[in-house]
Amino acid sequence: MNLHFLSSSLFLFLLLSVFSSFISDSVFIKSETLVNGRNLLQKKKACPVNFEFMNYTIITSQCKGPKYPPKKCCSAFKEFACPYADQLNDLRNDCATTMFSYINLYGKYPPGLFANSCQEKGGLKCPGQK
Repeated sequence: MNLHFLSSSLFLFLLLSVFSSFISDSVFIKSETLVNGRNLLQKKKACPVNFEFMNYTIITSQCKGPKYPPKKCCSAFKEFACPYADQLNDLRNDCATTMFSYINLYGKYPPGLFANSCQEKGGLKCPGQK
């Protein structure tokens, strides 16, 4: 009788463990995925362009504070960034983040200066770009 009770309890315990694991895994998977199907933990590809040692004088010589004139700053930014527009507009890599980090590092610009002053719908628009 005691053995039957133990085996029933063990069976019930195992059944509940498997069932609760299934439920928690399902909840975890659903809460980790965005509406568009992109995984929150999905890592972006590394940028194929090395922005670390580029010459930022195009920007730093024309875009100066304390007022940072938007027309001059955006023109200089485009002159620097347009050769890399395809890579910068590709949301699957980290090129834009990397480039802005170096621009801010070398130019000591306030955070978001170019993102706020030089906004364009659909990414960076450059002359001669399709």
